[in-house]
Amino acid sequence: MTAERISVIGAGAWGTALAQMLAADGTPVTLWAREAALAAAINNGEGNQPYLPGAALSPSIRATSDLAEAAAADIALLVTPAQHLGHVMATMPAFPHDLVLCAKGIEQGSGRMLHEVAHAHAPGSAIAVLSGPTFAHEVVAGLPTAVTLACGEGPDGDSRAQWQRLAPAIARRSFRPYYSDDVAGAEIGGAVKNVLAIACGVVEGLGLGLNARTALIARGYAEMQRFGEAMGGRTATLAGLCGLGDLVLTCSSTASRNFSLGKGLGEGRAPDELLRDRRTVAEGAHTAPVLAALAAERGVAMPITDAVCRLLEGAPAPAIAQELLARPLAAEGLPG
Repeated sequence: MTAERISVIGAGAWGTALAQMLAADGTPVTLWAREAALAAAINNGEGNQPYLPGAALSPSIRATSDLAEAAAADIALLVTPAQHLGHVMATMPAFPHDLVLCAKGIEQGSGRMLHEVAHAHAPGSAIAVLSGPTFAHEVVAGLPTAVTLACGEGPDGDSRAQWQRLAPAIARRSFRPYYSDDVAGAEIGGAVKNVLAIACGVVEGLGLGLNARTALIARGYAEMQRFGEAMGGRTATLAGLCGLGDLVLTCSSTASRNFSLGKGLGEGRAPDELLRDRRTVAEGAHTAPVLAALAAERGVAMPITDAVCRLLEGAPAPAIAQELLARPLAAEGLPG
C-alpha cells in the first residue's frame, strides 16, 4: 500500500471511479465534491447516486467540499471537466508536488492544452497526464483497465522520476498504467477522440452501418495523427492507449457521452436540446471548435472535425454526411 496522500479533485462519474479504484484496497483517498450535500452523502455511505448510481464506494474514501482539505496531499488527480480546470485551480490555495490531469479537452478561448493551463496555475508542480480507454462504470466495478501515464511536464522535466513516484501510487491489479514521456501526445489523443466519437455517433444515428463507422474511425485516426504531429506529439503515442485505444472504445458504445451526443444529432435532435439535458459533460462539444481553429492555424486538414463543428451549429446530419462522401477521391495517406 502506498504511503503517499492522494486526493481526487472532482466527484463526477470518472473522479468517483478513480477514487474507488484507488481506495478499494484500503488506501485513504480524499475526494473533493463541489456540492457539500454530495460529499455528505458519500461519507454517509449513500454512494454517488447522481453520477454513479448503485456503485458501492469504499469507506477509505473521505469526501469533502473543502478544496483546501483536498489540496493537502502529495498527489492530486484533477478530474474536473476540461473547461472548468482553470477556474478550479485558480481557487486552490496550494498545490501538491504531483498533479495528474485526468480530463480530456482543450481550453476554449485560449486554445491551451490542459497541461499548459495547469502549469500556468501551478508552476512549481510536476504535471502528468492520465489518459486511455476508460469507462467509469467498468473502472468502479474493478474490471481490467489499461491507461497511458505521461510524465515529466514541470520545473524539473524528469519524466522517469515522476513515473517512479506515481506508478506505484496509482497502479492496481486491475488498473495498469503504461509509461510515456509525451505529455502533449497523450493530451491530444484524448481531446481529438472525443470529437471523433461524436461523428461516429452521428453515423449510428443515421443508420449508415458498421462499414461507414469503421471507415470514419480510420480516417479520423489519420486526422488525429496529423494534428498531433503539428502540435508536437508523437505518432507512436497516438498509436497507443491514449490515442487509438481510446478512439476505438468511445466510437463504439453509447456508454460514451460523446457517442451518445452524436447519435442524438444523427437522429435529428437539436444540439441545444441534447446538451441541455446532460448532467455529465460531452467534452467533444466544447473541444470541436477550438480544435478546428487550431488545425486551421497550422494548415492541418481535419474534414471530420469541421463537419462535427457544423453539426453542433445545427446543420442537418444527412446533408453533412453527403458532403463528406462527396469529397474528392484521394490517396489514403492524404486528407480526404
